[in-house]
Amino acid sequence: MRYMMLIYTKENGSATAEETQRAAAHRALMDEARRRGVLRGADPLQPTSTATTVGVEAGKVVVIDGPFAETKEQLAGYYILECDNLDEALEGAAKIPTIGCGGEGCVEVRPIREKA
Repeated sequence: MRYMMLIYTKENGSATAEETQRAAAHRALMDEARRRGVLRGADPLQPTSTATTVGVEAGKVVVIDGPFAETKEQLAGYYILECDNLDEALEGAAKIPTIGCGGEGCVEVRPIREKA
């Protein structure tokens, strides 16, 4: 089953030394997942300032610049891994460097609905 790891972290406009190290750790994790044959996709996202949210209000399409929810952490990127079960997916998520940055990030793990 495929699982998506949604990576949430605080947005920062400049790359600190810690963030540079974290990016290297992400590359290493992706390389490991590729070697194991479980990586199905992984990409960082542009900053939330580039986001556009589309909704419907009173039957009309409404377009809003920026993310819809105001939160401390923003969706920064994702991994898609092929895992045998949720436990294996959680083990993979625990390796994502973002969750180890002083409590400033988390990873949401969700199974991807298989096509019928």
